[in-house]
Amino acid sequence: MQVLYSGKATSVSLPGSMGEFTVLRNHASLIATLVAGNIRYTDESGTEHSTPVSGGIVDVDSNVVSVCVY
Repeated sequence: MQVLYSGKATSVSLPGSMGEFTVLRNHASLIATLVAGNIRYTDESGTEHSTPVSGGIVDVDSNVVSVCVY
């Protein structure tokens, strides 16, 4: 297992199985499946990052976004 990013972010966009969605501060809790696409996030300094994924799952709870991908 490898951690690609651990830290604060202002937004995270994910390729959900029902369409792309964005997680912002105070987002409702959810668990969702991911499909092939790009995870995009903006870190607290305002730098945008993008990581391609083949699929996976995401858990959002109490302003913490945890993503497991393959």
